[in-house]
Amino acid sequence: MQTIKFLSTIMATALLVAAPVYAQNNSGPPQSSPALTKKEVRAQNRQTEHAVRKALVATKGLNTAGIVILVKNGAVTLDGSVPDSSQIPLAQNAAESAAQGKSVTNKLTIKEPGN
Repeated sequence: MQTIKFLSTIMATALLVAAPVYAQNNSGPPQSSPALTKKEVRAQNRQTEHAVRKALVATKGLNTAGIVILVKNGAVTLDGSVPDSSQIPLAQNAAESAAQGKSVTNKLTIKEPGN
């Protein structure tokens, strides 16, 4: 009787040890995400541009009239001019917060009076 209990215990232990081996996922190497179509890339660029523009307009003390937002493959570029130098970092910070981890290049200049 004790031999049967002993063998049952050994069999149960063997099953518990072997179970994780069979539970492994053999799906192969991780699949990469499919390449986006040009239409999907343009749509994402428009969404990013809209988010950045919304953030710039919502920023207190920032004159957005001379700011142009360019987005290419998710990379954001701020171009154009602002009335004074204190607005350049305001625009940079707003764009970075809205761009969701995408790169932001700031090419803003100070608009000279009379130009």
